[in-house]
Amino acid sequence: MADPSRLTGDPNSHDLSKFSTSLSSTCLCKSIRVTINDNELFTRPRGHLCHCANCRKVSGSYVSSNLAIEREKVVVDDPKGVMKKYIDWETNSGNKVERFFCGTCGNPIMSLPDVLPTLVIVKMGMFPRIPQPECESFALHRHPWQGKHEGLTQFEIVKGGKKLGE
Repeated sequence: MADPSRLTGDPNSHDLSKFSTSLSSTCLCKSIRVTINDNELFTRPRGHLCHCANCRKVSGSYVSSNLAIEREKVVVDDPKGVMKKYIDWETNSGNKVERFFCGTCGNPIMSLPDVLPTLVIVKMGMFPRIPQPECESFALHRHPWQGKHEGLTQFEIVKGGKKLGE
């Protein structure tokens, strides 16, 4: 019988020390590999949980775990050329967001928003460990039944904007 922690993707089965300089994983079908090269991924809270409708749709869940990071720190390997792109104009800013996903298994990979030209937003659900997020964006769009993530700054809409309850 196979190890159940391996089959279910138990994040606790992955020692954080393995990710001291980089974090790498693949889409569900293993066609695309994404590597984040950063030695601070797990030294402090990073990334954010996004509750906007588009991120929810892309993640297939009530929230999307994202990491906005400098483009030069992310390597995407797509040897079979299966990565697809959807250009999303239905955004809060009115500017386009290029949303990339695996054309074989549908796994979301990353987004490139025009409003953040030096950053890539990596979709963290594909990784064995996810850094603790530092904030929530579009917190006004949370469902009333959701639990609260203690210690996270909640922005009403965009990160860096008005905080929830101000």
